[in-house]
Amino acid sequence: MSQSKRSNFGINILRALALLTVIGITVFIYSIRERVDEFSHYGYPGIFLITLMANATVILPAPGVAVVFAMGGVFNPFFVGLAAGTGGAIGELTGYMTGFSGQAIIENTKIYDQISPWVQKYGVWAILILSAIPNPFFDLAGIAAGVAKIPLWKFLLFCWIGQIVKMSLFAYAGAYSIDWIVGLYK
Repeated sequence: MSQSKRSNFGINILRALALLTVIGITVFIYSIRERVDEFSHYGYPGIFLITLMANATVILPAPGVAVVFAMGGVFNPFFVGLAAGTGGAIGELTGYMTGFSGQAIIENTKIYDQISPWVQKYGVWAILILSAIPNPFFDLAGIAAGVAKIPLWKFLLFCWIGQIVKMSLFAYAGAYSIDWIVGLYK
């Protein structure tokens, strides 16, 4: 076997493993979705795990920001945002790996066709903005980033910054709304 065929074979094996990993993670997280709130009893590490798992599912919804909102009223919202943003960014690697695997099944869907050109044109800045705003389509942006072969470290860094912004907003909103509600009953 020639050097280029061995190299392509190795890359195809990595892509297949990435896709199988994403499928396995998604199935596992979807199967335990009813018990995910139990992790909140573990403080910041629990919040990290909840958001990691919530963002590791590709396309299937999992509770994440609701827990961050609630935990913002219980713990320091700054640290909740940091823990949740870090877990969320690491969880989003599954979308990136799906795109990198070359098996992005959702390519050629209407919404993917709208998001992909943004990622192609603006790269990590699109990742930053799309991860900072609450939207159910960030998995598609992660897939587009993987397809576009945006370097993993850049994807992760800009996704992390965006996730921290978003999760911090939810944590502070939870902190202030709970304080406001408690203040009504004093």
